[in-house]
Amino acid sequence: MHISPEHPMLAAVVDDLATHGWSQQAHFLPADLVRALAAECRRRDAEGELNPAGVGRGATQEVRETIRGDQIQWIDPGQAEACDQYLAAMDQLRLAINQGLFLGLEDFECHFALYPPGAFYRRHLDRFRDDDRRMVSAVLYLNEGWQPHDGGQLRMFLADGVEHDVEPVAGCLVVFLSGEVPHEVLPAGRERLSLTGWFRRRGNDPF
Repeated sequence: MHISPEHPMLAAVVDDLATHGWSQQAHFLPADLVRALAAECRRRDAEGELNPAGVGRGATQEVRETIRGDQIQWIDPGQAEACDQYLAAMDQLRLAINQGLFLGLEDFECHFALYPPGAFYRRHLDRFRDDDRRMVSAVLYLNEGWQPHDGGQLRMFLADGVEHDVEPVAGCLVVFLSGEVPHEVLPAGRERLSLTGWFRRRGNDPF
């Protein structure tokens, strides 16, 4: 699947980031691709490829289920056709953001995230204290038939005390500035799937 850098939805994301620092697009990708991504996530889970996510990074990273309870696996090119299509779409978004906002984004890293029922992720920022390469966060949800009573909302803490909740409905993409938008994942009553990633600029990694 090819998305042109001039696609109106990409322009809308860039405009939202410039104006508000975040963007929500209800139908970012075709439904068949979203279903294929969800199936790939479940396949990896069934084969034991997902692992509990840690808090922190490098030598200080540890699993702390009182802070976050998701299970993840990082995505690399060439692993699955659906993943490659998603990475290609996100690269077009990277180019559009660079063209519009001059952020100097160099790459995109992402992983599948599976939250078992009851799992959550406490309020946090996506940028590490000792590494400011993560500039823009992007989350694509993969949950068909999701209902508000299922929970699992992404809650963003915006300016002036405003809270905005995003239902993790299949095909919805949320993009926000990594170092400026605190957020949390509320507990869900059913399994919750997403692709979570970050556009990064060049930087020095002490690890």
